Amino acid sequence: MSVSISPSIASLSAANPSPNTAPAQKVQQPANNGGDTVKLSESQQVYQLYNQGRTVSQIALSLSLAVSAVNNYLNISNSP
Repeated sequence: MSVSISPSIASLSAANPSPNTAPAQKVQQPANNGGDTVKLSESQQVYQLYNQGRTVSQIALSLSLAVSAVNNYLNISNSP
């Protein structure tokens, strides 16, 4: 799972147009070459999905993990 962080230059310039400019010029978005990408570890991905309200079985399925592995990351005991 990756999380991208990039400022929206176009929305900033559109929100504050300059009164002295003629027709609006198109602002070119910078290419996202991966410089703003954060790689999360498997355990961090499990925690993030769990905090978003996903069930253990949904997390296991989406990350291709065993349910026991997800339970282990979340410190959930399988014993009654």
